[in-house]
Amino acid sequence: MLCPAPGEGCVWQKDAGGFIPAREGSVSSREWAVPSGNGPSPVRKVRPQWESPALAPLAPHGRDTMGLSAEDERATSPRDEEWPEAEKAEKLARGAALKWASGVFYRPEKLEELGQYHSRETQRNSSIQSRLKLTLLPWSLKVMPISHLCMSHSSCWSWMRWGHRRRVWDVMSTVQSYLEGVSAGLEQLRSAAQEVQSLCQDLGAARWALLNTADCFQGLQQMRALMTEHMQLASVVQVLPQLFSVQEVLSHTLQLLHGQQLLEAHAELMMVEYLRDDILSQLHLRGFSSGQATVLSYFSGLQELNETLAKQLWDIVGSSLHLVHEDPVLFVSAIRIIEREEKIDDTLLLEATFLPPGRPKGWRQKFYHVFQETITGSRFQAPRMDMEGSGLARHLAALQKGIVSELRVVKDLMVQCVPAHYKILSVCTATFHQALSSHLQDILREDLDKQALFLLLEWALRVYHSPEMMGHPDLLPEVDVSALGPLMSPELVDQTERKYVMKVKASVLEWMQRTLEVEFKEWFREEEPETDHQGFFQSALPIIVMQMLKENIQVASLITESLRQKVYNMALEELEAFLGRLREAMVQCGKEHQKDRSIPKYYVSYLLATLNNNLALSSSVSSLDTDTACREVPLSLRAAFDRTQKKACQLLLEELLLDLQPLCLQLHSRKWLLGSQPVSSMCEVIDKYAKDFSRVRRPVFMLLLMETELLVASQYLRALMQKKVVCKNEEERGQLCARLLVDATQLRELFCGLGLDQSQQSLEAVFALQELICLKDPALLSLEVLGFITKYPDVSDEHISTLLDIRGDVSKEVRHMVLDMMAQHPQVVPESYRPIFSTILVPMPELPFCLRKGKCA
Repeated sequence: MLCPAPGEGCVWQKDAGGFIPAREGSVSSREWAVPSGNGPSPVRKVRPQWESPALAPLAPHGRDTMGLSAEDERATSPRDEEWPEAEKAEKLARGAALKWASGVFYRPEKLEELGQYHSRETQRNSSIQSRLKLTLLPWSLKVMPISHLCMSHSSCWSWMRWGHRRRVWDVMSTVQSYLEGVSAGLEQLRSAAQEVQSLCQDLGAARWALLNTADCFQGLQQMRALMTEHMQLASVVQVLPQLFSVQEVLSHTLQLLHGQQLLEAHAELMMVEYLRDDILSQLHLRGFSSGQATVLSYFSGLQELNETLAKQLWDIVGSSLHLVHEDPVLFVSAIRIIEREEKIDDTLLLEATFLPPGRPKGWRQKFYHVFQETITGSRFQAPRMDMEGSGLARHLAALQKGIVSELRVVKDLMVQCVPAHYKILSVCTATFHQALSSHLQDILREDLDKQALFLLLEWALRVYHSPEMMGHPDLLPEVDVSALGPLMSPELVDQTERKYVMKVKASVLEWMQRTLEVEFKEWFREEEPETDHQGFFQSALPIIVMQMLKENIQVASLITESLRQKVYNMALEELEAFLGRLREAMVQCGKEHQKDRSIPKYYVSYLLATLNNNLALSSSVSSLDTDTACREVPLSLRAAFDRTQKKACQLLLEELLLDLQPLCLQLHSRKWLLGSQPVSSMCEVIDKYAKDFSRVRRPVFMLLLMETELLVASQYLRALMQKKVVCKNEEERGQLCARLLVDATQLRELFCGLGLDQSQQSLEAVFALQELICLKDPALLSLEVLGFITKYPDVSDEHISTLLDIRGDVSKEVRHMVLDMMAQHPQVVPESYRPIFSTILVPMPELPFCLRKGKCA
């Protein structure tokens, strides 16, 4: 609604026509009284915004419905009246703007953005004004009818005229501008429709005109054909001078080629080629295939000239490494010609309409091929006679020197003569790498000796990458072969290493065999073996063998770790095989000695030297390899050392047994029982051998001493088991026990004097048997035998039966009781037990003769 209702912020007065705004005395007739805020507050005055008096409805004579003229109205409402609220609002706005500006532009560099802020605020104001206009437009349309209704009331009309004049004027201006725009748009649409209609009429007329003249165009076909023929003939006429000069140009080009004026010759050659190709292209496009043969025949000399030029180019490329020193201009000319031809090939291939004969030439690829053949030609061809020993070393040294020299030429000179995209240094490096790899494979197909194989492995795995060759300071960093892969593949390296190990193995086997043959001959010398500073027997065999193996391992370690490990394993295998052959040699020597104990003269001494050699070899195995992971001696090799030691000890004990055997035959006989002293003689023999045994090192000496004591004890018990003496009465049993005690005590004291502890002696079994024989009450034999078999679990029923027979006073009942007790208490032999009775055989008992004694018997 236009006017506020009574009581809604405006002071109203009652008159005859209804409520009207209050006049003087309360609120001015030209002002509204509205509350200034929420709640009870003084009434503030709001000035009407009617700015255009021309919009107010006037009477026919220039007066309004309230009877006032326009002049009186202007006099009563001056426009220059100042409103305090507006001034206050303006001050507040200016203060806020000043505060904002001082906060933004307090730094000098911010002043540069003043233009941006101005543009932004201008756009904001324009946007706000536009939104206000659009907001007021519908409101103004509602206001207009109400204004006409209020015109009859003087008070209401005065309020509308002064309170809304400015706002309605703005709305009317906006509506007027919108209406003018709509009118202009409609006028333009009307004009455009008329122009479109006129254009359609013109197009229809043109269409009918073309349809009427279609027959006239058919007569122009012949003229078009004649025109085309005329153009072709004109082209031919223009080319005729060039065609007539083709042979002359070809001859001149050939002269230029002979004079090595390559660029000039190639320019003329390209001109003739372009002429030929253009003619062939025209014939191809028009389908005149029959004429192509004539053209090719006419230009036949061009192909020969091309071949001549190509031959010269490839000769130049073949000697490029020398030309870049002497005449780089010629080489550069050849490269420029190759690049010209390559560009022509690329252009023709991109067009893909017609390829002239001989295209694409592919001279760049040909350049690479010729260049690679040049640098790999005769350099990698080595005669078969040079593949062994020093010949191969000279060949590899020449390769090394030549490759480094040529790579330096390419890096320093040739790179400057070719385009960068040729990557000529990389191509040259890769070519040498591949050629060397193939060349080494060809060499390895031959049957090479170990020296040649070592040279190849060392050269391929060490020298090739060293500063002496591909890592030369003059080649770095441009030359890098790390990206090209290994010169020899891992499979080939492994295969070559195995070949080398086999060759080394054959050589080691040969040297070891010779060493063993020399050692075997020394055993038959008429003098004792050598001794060291401690007086122990020895020979040069351990030093020779270990030095040979160690040198081969050290040489292999110069190549690769895998080769060192292979040679190390081979050395251990060969050492184990050598120990086997050494045992065979000792057996052979023992057989010769059995035939004649005087040959060899120092048989025992050389066996003792062999024991010392075996011990030296065993202790030197760990020094073959410095790697801590490989110092553990393999079990098979350790077993081989043990077998060699046992074999030498066995031969020594057999020699000792030969001297003891006659004395052992005298034991446990009636003569021995009556006072013979064979044990004293045995002690003398044992003492003599013990002095010889002292020429071996301590561990082996103690082993020999223990084995000797075991041998003596077993021989003494074996003689007892022969039942040469069977006690007939208690007196003989006493004599037997006394002799057993004396002999056992004498032997025990002997070995104790030699350094063998009593707890380690097997003679204690003699003392135990002596107690069994001396037992006076046979009924107690079961308990004594039980204790005996517990201490010596390898004793058998036959041994106990023999002892009971020797006693001579054991009844059958006691015998059965003892044997039953043994059957009820079977014994298990411990692993640490040293067997003694199991090595003693009991003679079979004599079967009773069933026939009567007589003549027939």
